[in-house]
Amino acid sequence: MVTADQPWTLKAALDWIVDFLADKGDATPRRSAEWIMSAVTNLSRLELYAYFDRPLTMEERSALRTAVRERAEGKPLQYVTGEMPFRRIVLKVESGIFVPRPETEILVEEALEFLRLNGGDSPVVIDLCTGSGCVGCSVAHELPQASVFAVDISQDAVRVARENATRLGLADRVEVFLGDLTQPLPKSLEGRVDVILANPPYIPTLDLPHLPGEVREFEPALALDGGSDGLVVARRIIAESLSWLRPGGLLAMELDEGRVKEAICAMDKYYEESRIRSDLAGRDRIAVGFLRRDVDSKAGDERRRLS
Repeated sequence: MVTADQPWTLKAALDWIVDFLADKGDATPRRSAEWIMSAVTNLSRLELYAYFDRPLTMEERSALRTAVRERAEGKPLQYVTGEMPFRRIVLKVESGIFVPRPETEILVEEALEFLRLNGGDSPVVIDLCTGSGCVGCSVAHELPQASVFAVDISQDAVRVARENATRLGLADRVEVFLGDLTQPLPKSLEGRVDVILANPPYIPTLDLPHLPGEVREFEPALALDGGSDGLVVARRIIAESLSWLRPGGLLAMELDEGRVKEAICAMDKYYEESRIRSDLAGRDRIAVGFLRRDVDSKAGDERRRLS
């Protein structure tokens, strides 16, 4: 343990944090320690080890104590550090904003694969339930010709997503709207959208009390609660997508592994080549489909029935 009369070098502090968080039950104490140290010192994780003899400043020591205490109390690491790497970008996150998960990157992969072959010169993408803006900003970052229209019902999420778009130099191509799914989007986009991506709330309401404490106590219920069966929002997205996607356009949603097959069944009436993608752990998580070219006349009736 680092004591008051010992020099607080990067190595000494890192070793102390690892041991302290391990004693507090952190499942990945070294990862947590490296992230916290990187955030406090503005050094990369590699630089922490390259300059391990560098002493910490008094300001860094104070910030470090606060961050380690918060992490020991169970606060998600991303909230402690205020940032989250996601594919090729780093996003600002804060309490009250849904923390991006690694599996969500699959939505971006699906969009990029589709648009690079079928998107034309100026593809249009809708990102529903955008949260931090991770999906929409990633698509715009990796596909400079794309225009992204992101939506969230949370004012805090919209504010943070806009900040992320601005920080990443994407504000001219990522427009973030406050509202309920497609409601606030410009009507001029109807029938012109190439891709709709969504990471909606998908935890059944009765399952919320059984989530890990780190999720249940800190992350916003609005971003988690998917209604009675976890598919209430997903069904609305399927219905509303019919009016916005162009024929052959892509819909991809991240869902609970126990309900993604049911979502595919709901999509099959209006989507073709529907399929499920698994995450790195082999769990079925992403529902993917392409809007059939004969659904225009049915879209209005379907929206009224399912919405």
